[in-house]
Amino acid sequence: MKYAFIAYARPGTYAALTDEERAAWEADDAEFNAEISDRGYFVSGEGLADPETATTVRVENGQAVLTDGPFAEVEEHLGGILVLALPALDTALDLARRCPAARTGPLEVRPIVT
Repeated sequence: MKYAFIAYARPGTYAALTDEERAAWEADDAEFNAEISDRGYFVSGEGLADPETATTVRVENGQAVLTDGPFAEVEEHLGGILVLALPALDTALDLARRCPAARTGPLEVRPIVT
């Protein structure tokens, strides 16, 4: 089954890390990415640009309405998505507990509908 790891981040959280904290986080992230690749779990993943770069599209009465910024005003913004092919939800949750992204904001784990 495929699972999406949907990472949210509070603006400025990563930037607020000290150089030492940032280096440790990046090392942990590299180790985590190597593990999911080596175990054959990695399907795809991308980080997203800052929410200020977003354009939201809504169709109202048949007309597209474009607005700058994310869909909702929230404290935490979608930061990236990682798709993994895993044998079970327990495996997904074990990995999510160790995923560095979970230290900088919420990490939602959701099965992907096929």
